[in-house]
Amino acid sequence: MTTRTGRIRWLVTGAGGKLGRDVAAELAGDPTAEVTAACRAALDITDAAAVREAVAGHDIVVNAAAWTDVDGAEAAEAAATAVNGTAVRRLAEACRATGVLLLHVSSDYVFPGDAGKPYAEDASPAPLSAYGRGKLAGEQAVVELLPRTGCVVRTAWLYGEHGRDFPATVLELAARQETLQVVNDQWGQPTWSRALARQLGRLGRAALAGRAPAGIYHGTAAGCTTWYGFARTVFGLAGLDPARIRPVASTAFPRPAPRPAFSALTHDRWTAAGMALLPPWQDSLAEAFRSPAFAGRAMAARRASGEA
Repeated sequence: MTTRTGRIRWLVTGAGGKLGRDVAAELAGDPTAEVTAACRAALDITDAAAVREAVAGHDIVVNAAAWTDVDGAEAAEAAATAVNGTAVRRLAEACRATGVLLLHVSSDYVFPGDAGKPYAEDASPAPLSAYGRGKLAGEQAVVELLPRTGCVVRTAWLYGEHGRDFPATVLELAARQETLQVVNDQWGQPTWSRALARQLGRLGRAALAGRAPAGIYHGTAAGCTTWYGFARTVFGLAGLDPARIRPVASTAFPRPAPRPAFSALTHDRWTAAGMALLPPWQDSLAEAFRSPAFAGRAMAARRASGEA
């Protein structure tokens, strides 16, 4: 399934987004990889004909394209599901027709968040939101159509260098407000997009070599915290006073889409495949803050807060 030169041919969809950009960057540093990084302007995954043409000639597709506006999906469920569900089915069909391995990124939102303990890979989904229902439809398509060559990788609380995310928002607010109120009754696993990108590369290579089976994997950091705990750790790494963060209940910030209250995930499938887990969330966040992008945001927040 590789080229004559022995290089693996990768197609990354959604390559203009937070995760897609990191996946493309990680693969670009792999001497065994030939990478096609397709942003939305280059490949709209809702265009079935374009998808079939793009998939042909590759060995592995990483689908990082998605409708990510969770609240917006409540008012536009059909449009969100067209991207997160129907388009994924068309992508899986194209991969099946050409024998291409598919790594599809999904979400913790397929679960209701009421279990009180981390969800296993084979736990029964029951999404609360339109976004979650669309993501579940995409998962089901991959599992149904690609039982031997499809991997679903659920992630959660994703942050990274590119685009909007929780750490960036917290640091921006720190520059304008003395104290911040942050939800302390929703639990999850902050996951660095760069760490997940590395793991997706490992999974693709292992699956192509027959070392990792198809099915569902949980691509989240080890450990668990609340948004409040996450925010305090961001402040500490940025050189700001964590005491400026005040805990509040979710009811203080009503949103159109319901959020899972406890959406931590287990990681047993990685162990079964002989693969290392993603690092603890605190370790990845610390590594992220050593990068120029995060260090720059931290410095800007300290200066604006008078804590530089």
